[in-house]
Amino acid sequence: MLSALTRPVEDPILVFGLAILVFLTAPLVIRRFRLPGIIGIIVVGAAIGPNGVGLLERDETIILLGEVGIVYLLFLAGLEINLSQFIRYTDRSVVFGLLSFLVPQAVGMVVGYSLLGLSLGAASLFAAIFASHTLLAYPVVAQLGIATRESVTATIGGTIITDTLALLVLAVVIAAEQGELGPTFWLELAGGLALFFAGIWLLVPRLGRWFFRTVERESYVEFLFVMAVLFGCAYLAELARVEPIIGAFLAGLALNRLIPEHGTLMNRIEFVGNALFIPFFLLSVGMLVDVRVLAAGLETIVFTVTLIVLVVTTKYAAAWLTARLYGYSHAETMTMFGLSVGQAAAALAIVLIGFDVGLLGEAMLNAVVLMILVVSVLSPTVVDRYGTVIAHTSKRTAYDRRTAPQRVLIPFSSALPDTDRDRLLECGMFIRDHGEEQPLILVSVARPGAETSSELAAIAATFEDVEAIAAGAEVPIERETRIDESRASGIVRATYENRATTVVVPWDGSPPTRGRQIGSTIDDVLARTTQQVVVTTLRQPLNTTREIVVVLPPGVGQIDGFYEAIQTVEHLASSVGASIRAIAVGHETERYERLFDLVEPDVSVTVERVDGWPALDTQLRSLEETTFVSAISPRRGAVGWHPELRGLPVRLTQQVPGSVAIVYPARSDRDDDRQFLQFG
Repeated sequence: MLSALTRPVEDPILVFGLAILVFLTAPLVIRRFRLPGIIGIIVVGAAIGPNGVGLLERDETIILLGEVGIVYLLFLAGLEINLSQFIRYTDRSVVFGLLSFLVPQAVGMVVGYSLLGLSLGAASLFAAIFASHTLLAYPVVAQLGIATRESVTATIGGTIITDTLALLVLAVVIAAEQGELGPTFWLELAGGLALFFAGIWLLVPRLGRWFFRTVERESYVEFLFVMAVLFGCAYLAELARVEPIIGAFLAGLALNRLIPEHGTLMNRIEFVGNALFIPFFLLSVGMLVDVRVLAAGLETIVFTVTLIVLVVTTKYAAAWLTARLYGYSHAETMTMFGLSVGQAAAALAIVLIGFDVGLLGEAMLNAVVLMILVVSVLSPTVVDRYGTVIAHTSKRTAYDRRTAPQRVLIPFSSALPDTDRDRLLECGMFIRDHGEEQPLILVSVARPGAETSSELAAIAATFEDVEAIAAGAEVPIERETRIDESRASGIVRATYENRATTVVVPWDGSPPTRGRQIGSTIDDVLARTTQQVVVTTLRQPLNTTREIVVVLPPGVGQIDGFYEAIQTVEHLASSVGASIRAIAVGHETERYERLFDLVEPDVSVTVERVDGWPALDTQLRSLEETTFVSAISPRRGAVGWHPELRGLPVRLTQQVPGSVAIVYPARSDRDDDRQFLQFG
């Protein structure tokens, strides 16, 4: 039996089963030694692979799944990056990407040509091997929750520049070796890259918005669409003479704003990648390792030591220079170094192609494999150690609400159409503070009478559908059904009894009856609560939102709950990947700019001023359907209220083609008892 296990396993079911067993157990074991889990998969891959006990072969299936894994890894990096921050700090990504390429490339060419005796072409490829880098440790930063930190964003963004330049060196050297380095080569290369980058950046977002707005929102259909875009872009990258990982990263950036970070679709994309494809990539890398090549000769040892020393020193130098330029801490410097020192996909592509054309020998090939083993352990270890410091620092400096944890309550009606219900739930999930891990509170109110039993059954069915959506996004919920003569009273009582801090209420946008501002139920909820209330009319899928326009009436910044209100809007903008354009009606903008800058999360915000309501109306009528309009308004009779605000909800819903939300900030605690006694 033992001899059967030591031979290469060929049965596909058993091969897959053994791989899954490795993915399950290796991280659990390696974490006992306080090492990142991904190291365990690489080490076990080396042990059971063809260069170890030979239990598994690195056959076409493993190679295919490994290639899918690295493509998927770069796609996730593009999806999870804070795109607004990435655009705002593009200079940091460019600087780090150039330094992380130029420093290793220059030093490597000098060492390869002068000390190792390589030809100019071979020295160029030798340097390009470690001038590139692979985000081996990206799963670590994702798990630590620091993927959106500015320094990490700069490193991830720099990857696209570093790898593209390193692979361009490969293309140029190979073309020169084959005698094809002429005007036609440069024209085809430049034209292909220009069309590729422009095509993905311009076409993919438009295709995505069309799909999410017109196609029925079945979760598996959305996932298949995303996968089609991913692998389509990866293949187009090959046609443009760059590696598929470049296309995957660009696909992630292009779909970034359309796939909310904390939505159901994102959760499924991450689950498939982290549980299956990315571990196969790590296993495939481990199977390349053969420590026995150290005995093959002195040349292999010299190349191995040289590669390890150069990759560590030059990548650290690039990280240190970038950190000094932009004032990053030591922990951020080391995290940047840890992410960029990882080597796998691009390094392997360069050395294998160099070997095939005769520029690099077998000793160099073996040395690169050993170098990959060393940095595969070093990279996640460094990122785990110093990334943990960043994560702890972020928690200590995070904004403190100085109140009870945020708890979002959503009143549901079984009569609400399925599409409106799903969008309402998404809205609640997106404005929820994900760091506090509080559940969404779902409340339905039935009236007593002959139809109560059937209404309760309909409510139960609605809750089952909603629970399935929330479970897919891994958002905890608490469901509650009440029987009350007044729907408003049931909602208000549930708000206080569940200690809710924010109530998200649906509204169909229809004009109210005489004497009402929005409608009887919503008006009563506003009058009898002190908590923040968000009244929503959701006409478009939230993930198609390109911009959030925030209307700021005169004097609204003086309201006690204004700070929490703009934080709610920024949570929504961050979740859907939209920028914010605040419009202050007849008021100076400097104070609002300072307030928006103080609020977390970090979202791109611009503040402008209009002279009055007619000027605002003109701007509202020119907006597109993909623009979400949110107004922050005091309640009737509260501080900052004036009669012009009475018609604000209807003004917005009638003039704005897209979704609308009116945020009524929380009122001060001094009125809590009086408000509660009105219905207690």
